[in-house]
Amino acid sequence: MPEASPTHPTVPQRGALLGFDFGLARIGVAVGELETRMANPLTTLSEESNEARFAAIARLIDEWQPIMLVVGIPAHLDGEEHELTRRCRRFANQLRGRFGLPVAECDERLSSAEADTELRSLGQRNWRKRKPLLDATAARIILQNHLDGLPHEPTRC
Repeated sequence: MPEASPTHPTVPQRGALLGFDFGLARIGVAVGELETRMANPLTTLSEESNEARFAAIARLIDEWQPIMLVVGIPAHLDGEEHELTRRCRRFANQLRGRFGLPVAECDERLSSAEADTELRSLGQRNWRKRKPLLDATAARIILQNHLDGLPHEPTRC
């Protein structure tokens, strides 16, 4: 079994995961399943205070019973960190501390741009209608990238 790290904690073969696209104004949330390796947008949290945000996250954790959380970590295109990188890592550490679950950190570069393109291609041409879906869709992309990067177990016959 591979060694666990904050970026790639060791996880079982089955169970739900919650993915987060952290932002200062909103947090996009997605849900995925290890067995199917599929992620779906879930919701966007718009609570203003940290306590309200973490209370909303606690409700999602109670509902979905995830075995792991995934947080998108932003960087410039060249890989250099920027002002939001540290805040996202702090958010990941707060999730670890508050909920006692493994938290993986996943490169989120261009996830919001990809989410916007995806929503427009699905017919969401109006920015005001697209915006509430954008963060949850970005969280889905982050979580799907994480799921796609996990090693596959051999098929049992």
